[in-house]
Amino acid sequence: MMIIMKPNATPEQVEHVIEQVKAAGLNAHLSQGVEATIIGAIGETHNIPTDIFEVLDGVDIVKRITQPFKLASRQFHPENSVFPLDGFTVGGEEIAIIAGPCAVESRSQIIETAQAVKEAGASALRGGVFKPRTSPYSFQGLGEEGLEYLAEARQQTGLPIVAEIMSQIQLDLMVKHVDVLQVGARNMQNFNLLRAIGETQTPVLLKRGLSATIEELLMSAEYILAGGNKQVMLCERGIRTFETTTRNTTDINAIPVLKNLTHLPVILDPSHATGHADYVSAIARAAIAAGADGLIVEVHPDPAHAVSDGKQSLRPEKFAEMVKQVGQIAQIMGRRLASVQKEVQL
Repeated sequence: MMIIMKPNATPEQVEHVIEQVKAAGLNAHLSQGVEATIIGAIGETHNIPTDIFEVLDGVDIVKRITQPFKLASRQFHPENSVFPLDGFTVGGEEIAIIAGPCAVESRSQIIETAQAVKEAGASALRGGVFKPRTSPYSFQGLGEEGLEYLAEARQQTGLPIVAEIMSQIQLDLMVKHVDVLQVGARNMQNFNLLRAIGETQTPVLLKRGLSATIEELLMSAEYILAGGNKQVMLCERGIRTFETTTRNTTDINAIPVLKNLTHLPVILDPSHATGHADYVSAIARAAIAAGADGLIVEVHPDPAHAVSDGKQSLRPEKFAEMVKQVGQIAQIMGRRLASVQKEVQL
């Protein structure tokens, strides 16, 4: 349930309500917006009457949250969540452009790509160092060595790093090196991993599972939010359908639906959604027009020789064209591309 405080409620009254929520065996989550302060009472609330909170000083009204995803719901947090990402913000007027190779292959490859995407207008660098591959014989990533290359690329460009985590065992290492933890489609319902990430304060990019519903995606986000980590971005990356012309089917519907149901930022991955570089720019444009808060795009200086997902990777010059196009659409939508304001160490 959510406890909406009166506009003139004092900090002491808010704290007292939080104490009473905890005394009832529930977890208290505070959301302070422009219009109202809301305290989320999360847990098994079915047998707890609302009037035990309605009588408390400073309380305006108590409502039950009807959605199964409580903390991710707009009922609990009506305003968009906006949070910083090391040089810019996500979830507000700015649109994040995350770009880089599917896999970090070498020092020269990731630094060359980082410089190219930064010049083209990217606001963050992606790169896989632990790779969840369908075949155990495929390239599995460079691991910690790849993280060191990413860190050097960040130092040279100022771009924050987005990298995928596959296991709780990797958590301490990843938190040490990266700015955003990416949870891949295959791990969307790895609830032990989600709980562990929820205990960190590192921003998260949570990808939708291959056949997951929107509600299932939001319930996975709930695990992270319930752990105390409020910096969660949702990523639509295409779903598995009967269609085989493209790698996946882009669920453009998911963008406005998610923006209606949740306050969390929504990112679209046009690379995995289509699986083909020829279609990436078109889907990227559609995503921004549909209201997405950002894009995550695969870019490689030599896609023909990429060790992973070369077919869906844009060359730097094609990526630059795409950025210009989505920037124009962003202006029409009353938004702007994010720009990293950070000193670069050379």
